[in-house]
Amino acid sequence: MVDAAIHLERQQPSLHMHEAYASEATHAEGQQHPIKLYLVVWGWLFVLSTFSYLVDYFGLQGYLRWSLILLFMVLKAGLIVAVFMHMAWERLALTYAILLPPVLVLVFVAIMVFESEYTHLIRVLFFASPT
Repeated sequence: MVDAAIHLERQQPSLHMHEAYASEATHAEGQQHPIKLYLVVWGWLFVLSTFSYLVDYFGLQGYLRWSLILLFMVLKAGLIVAVFMHMAWERLALTYAILLPPVLVLVFVAIMVFESEYTHLIRVLFFASPT
């Protein structure tokens, strides 16, 4: 009986440690991010939107215009997804599951663009009427 009491006393500290770990996990699960982070992101979104507007204001044309507009659009979308949709704090597997399919779709679209240009070139070369 005495041995059982001593054995039980030895187990109790580990039980208390398990409760402490469980409470820490609960607190980490409901973690709140500081408001300063959201305000900084809102500020960056405002700055990037201003730059996007200035591209039109200064009348940039051609590839430079569309490159800048797309760059600012992707940066804004990245900030929104990372912070407001909490992707920056998600597991890597979930991040890959959400971000990898659109990237692959863009790669396949690029492949199809090159394929269409090749097909058009072949048709022009072989099916054009001789003049």
